[in-house]
Amino acid sequence: MENIWVEIIAGNTVREWLISFAVILLTVLFARLIFLLFGQIVKTYTSKTETKIDDAIVDNIERPSIMLVIVLGIRFAIARLHFSPSFDNFTHKAFILLIAINITWFVIRILDAIIEFYLVPLSRRDDNDLDDQIVLMIERGVRILLWTVGIIVGLNNAGFDVGALIAGLGIGGLAVALAAQDTVKNIFGGITIFLDKPFVIGDRIIIKGLDGFVEYIGMRSTRLRTMEGRLITIPNGQFSENPIENITIEPSRRVLTDLGLTYDTSPEKIELALKLLKEISLQYNMSVIDEETKAVFHGFGESSLNIRFMYFIRKEADLFDVPHLVNMEILKRFNEHQIEFAFPTQTLYTRNSK
Repeated sequence: MENIWVEIIAGNTVREWLISFAVILLTVLFARLIFLLFGQIVKTYTSKTETKIDDAIVDNIERPSIMLVIVLGIRFAIARLHFSPSFDNFTHKAFILLIAINITWFVIRILDAIIEFYLVPLSRRDDNDLDDQIVLMIERGVRILLWTVGIIVGLNNAGFDVGALIAGLGIGGLAVALAAQDTVKNIFGGITIFLDKPFVIGDRIIIKGLDGFVEYIGMRSTRLRTMEGRLITIPNGQFSENPIENITIEPSRRVLTDLGLTYDTSPEKIELALKLLKEISLQYNMSVIDEETKAVFHGFGESSLNIRFMYFIRKEADLFDVPHLVNMEILKRFNEHQIEFAFPTQTLYTRNSK
């Protein structure tokens, strides 16, 4: 039985292998136990403080802390074994890289707690979903930056030539950049939307002849529900290249109506028609801004005397219902006063030949 314990496997005795595996197992159990006890003590203390940020930080650093203890235990278990110099060098570099990654994870988890505690409540003070997406964009951007820095620092401390590695990736990166230029353009378009806020979710906009309501704003694309009920996905790069008409934020909607009267209409009836249009504007003053209503004798057409009627519908009024009601009232009033609408006509004069 003793011969089994001293038998050599990969340069180490069975006893040494078992001891190292036991160290790793005990480290995992120890890390979990220590953090449970430490967590209870710390949470008891933090629960008595006025702020809740410390509670969030303690909860978020649990996994990185356990992983750090486990990595240290594995490092100790491997260090007590005997391997070739090349393998020892490899494990040393891997350990340094894991420590750098673990510290980066630690910092990111603390950052998550700070963002969740401070920025998220600020974005939820109103019903604007765009603010939530800005916070999400900031969080993702900072995460990418920290992970990049952490990995570069870890590789550099592990002895890798990071400069040469980045230079080697330069050509491939250029090819990827050329292939992904549309994606980059769309991402910058998304950033422009987040910063300038030409529209928010729920707004009705018109872009390149597409008329609809904004349902989603992402980093690469925006989804628009058209008036026909169709869902259109628009790359964000389009919003930086084309004018956007925001219907929702307009103070009022202008309606321009041209009315043609027959040429035998007297000046008195034209004056009456203008008066009737003003009265109709007053009749619907809950929906129409009466102060901005204009009714004028606009000019002489080929087959009609033209009257131009311009009015503005209030923002809170129904944009489809009000013109219908106004047009019906115009038709009713003009018929009552026998003001006739013109239609295309031609009068032919012929010379009598003898």
